[in-house]
Amino acid sequence: MESPASQARRTTRAAVAARPCPVTIDDVRGAHKMLSGVARVTPMEGSRQLSRLVATPVHLKCENLQRTGSFKVRGAYVRIAGLRQEERAAGVVAASAGNHAQGVALAASLLGVRSTVFMPSGAPLPKVAATRDYGAEVRLHGHVFDETLRAAEEYARETGAVFIHPFDHADIVAGQGTVGLEILDQCPEVRTIVVGMGGGGLAAGVAVAVKSVRPEVRVVGVQAAGAAAYPPSLAAGRPVALGSVATMADGIKVGCPGEVPFSIVRDLVDEVRTVTEDELSAALLLCLERAKLVVEPAGASPVAALLSRPESFDGPVVAVLSGGNIDPLLMERTLRHGMAAAGRYMSFRLRLTDRPGALAALLEILSASDANVLDIAHVRTDPRLGLTEAEVELHLETRGPEHRAAVAEALRTAGYVLL
Repeated sequence: MESPASQARRTTRAAVAARPCPVTIDDVRGAHKMLSGVARVTPMEGSRQLSRLVATPVHLKCENLQRTGSFKVRGAYVRIAGLRQEERAAGVVAASAGNHAQGVALAASLLGVRSTVFMPSGAPLPKVAATRDYGAEVRLHGHVFDETLRAAEEYARETGAVFIHPFDHADIVAGQGTVGLEILDQCPEVRTIVVGMGGGGLAAGVAVAVKSVRPEVRVVGVQAAGAAAYPPSLAAGRPVALGSVATMADGIKVGCPGEVPFSIVRDLVDEVRTVTEDELSAALLLCLERAKLVVEPAGASPVAALLSRPESFDGPVVAVLSGGNIDPLLMERTLRHGMAAAGRYMSFRLRLTDRPGALAALLEILSASDANVLDIAHVRTDPRLGLTEAEVELHLETRGPEHRAAVAEALRTAGYVLL
């Protein structure tokens, strides 16, 4: 006799199957055909480090090596290619701080359509330059993205240009879903696919492609904890806007899910998890050091989820590295943060007696501990210090948590008090 729990699961599956999906597998296959010769079939690389950690094969789907540096060109091209001739003649407009901007700019150029992209005035200069190089007219407007978005929508109303939404359109979702078809082709034995989520376009598209062919494959979405709009939205049964968002992962820094991807994620994505800023930093560092791949924080979010709970994934696992467009200044800060999170970076202050040789004695202890001094500041005159005191602020590179603890113990044994 069927248990109540099994009966409930069967009823839920039947209800989901009865709901119409705004994007079908035929839509994704059509997008895949359309993108032939336009989007790259990005490589899939095995990760020995992650495979050991998760205790099952882990593969990285390298959309950071896609044209424009992210998956966004897939959906943008399909969306613009589907416009009527009179719509193309009016041009297209988008609002974006980076990846979507570049995807729209390249897609429009390839299709001979005029594009205008609004970007925040503080957008990283490399992303602004890349968007212009791909053929778009860039207009810098607003200090926060909401202001930029409103300016783009106003431009669309005034000029008749078609607004290209970054995730909330069936064509966009279908284009992003081609990543899922490639995964099934490159790793037919896959059991779990992990995808970063902002508005949900990529996760929704991958879920449609994969679940239509291999319904037993789990699709896990990952959001930054400071911009996790999907958990409350799924609980409410509708898109819910967050009051504020805060994360280094600009690519998934979205305050409200789109209607189209939300309806798909609700029905087809098996689980949505969140990751912290420390976990994002550690993931980015791992991708750079061990996989030799430059990945932006949003693109590293699936790896962050693997690092966070490695025992909870059935394999083989495919983690989608959705993009690699990271500002060099952000990369520097993130890598240092990642080293600290991994126990490989140590920062502290201490007091010592202001006499000749005191600093040299301190550095001799650090040298004997095999710690690498990255930066040092020696303050001898400050109202906080006594007449015979000096203060030193040090930033060290260590080999990991155990080495860091050993360095701290060596200093304390020598009589120093770490502040």
